[in-house]
This record gives sequence, C-alpha cells and structure tokens, in this order.
Amino acid sequence: MALNEETAAASTLAPDTGRPLTTQEKWRFGIGFALFSLIWMTAGTSGSQVLLPQRFTELGIGVPEVILGTMNSVGCVFALIANIVFGAMSDITRSRFGKRTPWIVCGGFITAAGYLLAANSAALAGIVAGWSIVQVGVNMMIAPAVAVLSDRIPESTRGTFSAFYGGAQIVGQSAGTFMGAQFIKHMGAGFLTGAVLFAITGIVAVLVWPRERSSKNDEVAAKTLSVSDILRSFILPTRNCRDFYLALVGRLSLMVGWSMVATYQLYILQKYVGLSVDESGTVISTMSVISMIVLIVTAMISGPISDRLHRRKIIVAVGSVIIAIGIAIPIMMPTALGMMLYAGVAGTGYGIYIAVDQALNVDVLPSQEEAGKDLGILNLANTVGQVLAPVIVGGVVATSSYATIFPIAIVCVLVGAVVIMLIRKVK
Repeated sequence: MALNEETAAASTLAPDTGRPLTTQEKWRFGIGFALFSLIWMTAGTSGSQVLLPQRFTELGIGVPEVILGTMNSVGCVFALIANIVFGAMSDITRSRFGKRTPWIVCGGFITAAGYLLAANSAALAGIVAGWSIVQVGVNMMIAPAVAVLSDRIPESTRGTFSAFYGGAQIVGQSAGTFMGAQFIKHMGAGFLTGAVLFAITGIVAVLVWPRERSSKNDEVAAKTLSVSDILRSFILPTRNCRDFYLALVGRLSLMVGWSMVATYQLYILQKYVGLSVDESGTVISTMSVISMIVLIVTAMISGPISDRLHRRKIIVAVGSVIIAIGIAIPIMMPTALGMMLYAGVAGTGYGIYIAVDQALNVDVLPSQEEAGKDLGILNLANTVGQVLAPVIVGGVVATSSYATIFPIAIVCVLVGAVVIMLIRKVK
C-alpha cells in the first residue's frame, strides 16, 4: 500500500523540477500547448487542404490529385528524417535556453520559408521542394514540443495537457479549412497569412510556457557529444518497446483512415457531391464550424476524464469507432448535409481520440532519456498517415471513384483501434 501511495505521489511531480506544478504554471503550459497546435495547424491545413489543392487545379500542370500526392509523398521522406533527427538532437542539445526551445523557435521560420516557396512555384519541382522544406521545419518544431509533455508535465495530468495539445490541433484543422475557404479567391493573401502564422508558432509557445531551464551544463548532454554517441542516439528502440511499436502502428492506421477523407474534403465536395467552387467553399466553412465546436467540447472533456479514470486505451478505441461511424455517413448520404453530419460525428470521435493520444504515447516510451527521439518516431504516424492518404486516394480515384474512399478509410480506422487495445503497459 505504501508503495502505491509513493508511486501516486511521484506521478504528481514535474520531471524537470521534482515538484508539483503551480496553478499558474498549469495554465501557462495548457495555453502554450493549445496555441502551438492551433497556430501551426491552422496555417498548414489552410494550405494543404484548400489553397494548394485549388491552386493545383488552376495551374493546369497536371492532375491535381496526382500533384498533391507527389508533393506529400516526397515531403514524407523529409518529414521522416526530420522528426527523428531533431527529436534526437533536442535530447542532447546544450543551450542556455534549454534543449527544446531553440529547435521549436527556429523550426517556425524554416517552415514559413518553405511554405512561401511552395505557394509561389508554378512548376512541380518548386512545389515539391517548398513542401519538403515545410516538412523539415514543422517537424523541427513538433518533435521537441511534444517532448515537453515528457520532460515537464507530471504523469498524473498528461491526459489533460494532451487534450490541450490535441484538441487545439484539431480545432486548428477546422480553423485552417475555414480560413482557406475565405481566401480561396484571394490565394496570395491566404498564403502570406499562413507563412506569418508558421513563423510565430514557436515564438508564441516558448513565451507562454514557463521558461525552460538551461541545459548548458546538463550531464546527459555532456556525455553524448561524441560523433559515435550522437549517431547511436538515432537508433530505433529495441528494448522494452512492444507497446511503443503497437502505439505507432495503431496511430498510423487511424491517421491514414482519417486523412483519406479530411485531406480531400474540397475534392469530395466538388467531385463526389457535385458542388461548384463557391458552394464547396461555403460548405467547407460550415463543416469547419461544426467540427470546431464538437472538437473543443469532446477534447476538453475526454482528457480530464482519462486522468481521473486512469484509462487511455478504451477512450482511444471509443473515439476511433465514432470516427468510423462518421466516415460511413457520406456513403449513405452523398450530399452536403451528409458531409456536414460527417464533420459533426467524425469530429466528435477524433476529439475524443486526439485528447488522449499524446498521453498514451508518453506512457509507452521505452526511455525517458530519449523522449524527444522516441516521440518524434511516434509523431511520424501523423505525418506518414497524412502522406499515405493522398497516395491511396490518388490510386483509388484513378482506378475507381471517390465512393470507394470511405469504406477503405473505415477499415483503417477500426484496425488502428484494435491495435491500440493490444497495448499492455497502459490501461
């Protein structure tokens, strides 16, 4: 009994300070995580799901779906490398500003530069190059930022802070779709707005969070500065990692299913439902508002419930099933109303899922000392899922029709839920 009480007490302490967070610190971390996700996701979604697809249609340099798939496929390679590299590098960085802060701030500027290149290029090579830089910059920010959950947030409240991070990320998707729809006839202003948002993402987060302590004299960093040790820090986990890889596969499968529909909302409305450009812009705006409302509510409720019940897996699984139900609606109702219902139901499920997802990922880490690298690997599921989805959709559309997308997406989401339930370490 005493051991359980000692473990429970330890779970309330912040790993970096060894003490509980004050009320002010809790608010600053929560708001910082929320703003970080909200800002970069709003910028990214407005470009990748609305403005860039519409620009590809207007450029006339090829099939828009193929251009989008090519851009994302090549960008995925850079995202894969960047997530692991910058996560690992932030683990061993020595700086008076801390080990995560420099990478988070610099990543925003690199992302903005790449986004402007992609937006202003009229050739496939320039578009792909720009988007690849975007992937490098975004993952330079995300890998260290997510590691803050492991470095500085007590275990007992990670579900709540995961909800701030994940909920705001999905709200950012809705806000980005809405913003993109408003700029669909003024794309230059839309792209510039997105670039500015990317540039300030890291700055805003580190200013709001309590200041990270200096890592200049950190013993772990000091011991890993040799070339061989740095190279070893990039090796994938090989011990105590069964649940880690199950979390990776489960998340990847779900993200593929979710992104197959979410990434192609504009094309689905225009080519499956049969709406005009103006009509699709209006419906996307409405869908964004619906998603935003349900995501805020479900994410903010699900995270604290997870902490109170000490449960992660079942909440993730329930969210996944609700997502699958939402994706099934447009099959039966290939109308604007059906897509709006999809936004509400699937958004509810995704809000539940994303609120607890990052907390579950932190709980299955094989090593706290390599949290940046390992969380970077887990975050690859998001990037790879969002990249594989357009590739799959492009192949499906080329050989079949948009109607085939929905059942494939449902299967992917449900497979992800089953894999997550196989995790043993987390309840």
